Amino acid sequence: MPPAGEEPRPAPDVRPASIRDAALLARLNGFVHSVHAGNRPDVFRSGAARAELVPIFETHLAREDVRAFVAHLAGRPVGYALAVIADRPGDALTRPRTFVILEHLAVDPRAARTGVATALVEAVRTAGRQEGCSSLLTDVWDFNADARAFYEAAGFTTMRHILERPI
Repeated sequence: MPPAGEEPRPAPDVRPASIRDAALLARLNGFVHSVHAGNRPDVFRSGAARAELVPIFETHLAREDVRAFVAHLAGRPVGYALAVIADRPGDALTRPRTFVILEHLAVDPRAARTGVATALVEAVRTAGRQEGCSSLLTDVWDFNADARAFYEAAGFTTMRHILERPI
């Protein structure tokens, strides 16, 4: 229920993405990529041309192991999620398992705190469950406190830490 005097917000509409959405995902990616490029210019290039990104997204969306979703608010595309189904056969050290890895989650900042990211994560969870996955994994850069807070609020817990040291 919205606070007194506020209009109720529309619920996000989430649909599967197709290869026809490659240019849209490339555009929406800019919202999260700018955060990464601004904080880690040693890793991320800034100002990638959308023309460079569209073929990358076309390749992702054509893969059989990829599940992608687009979120709309009031008919306007405001976010996307892209995930990969990973099937690990196991070996002498590890048990076999199938899990889904959330590789990309991007939301237009104007749609922040409207349930878009939550709806996208839930779409990925549902897709993973349908594929027999036992868990949903993602990673987040340490500088991205907002993303860390979101994922923790969404029920994610730390599984491992990746450490870096310049050489």
